[in-house]
Amino acid sequence: MRCGSKCFVVEMEIRGEMRREAVTARTSVDARKTIRIEYGTEAQILSVREKNKK
Repeated sequence: MRCGSKCFVVEMEIRGEMRREAVTARTSVDARKTIRIEYGTEAQILSVREKNKK
């Protein structure tokens, strides 16, 4: 975990299945990059939102 990291919720579609996954990253761009590295081109990212702390 790096300094300034936040939790992002990524909504994606993999092989016709909708999935949500929490990713720890500094920015939404880093969260997208993490998902692409993990799942490759088969993951279609629909949205990336910062998880609010309550």
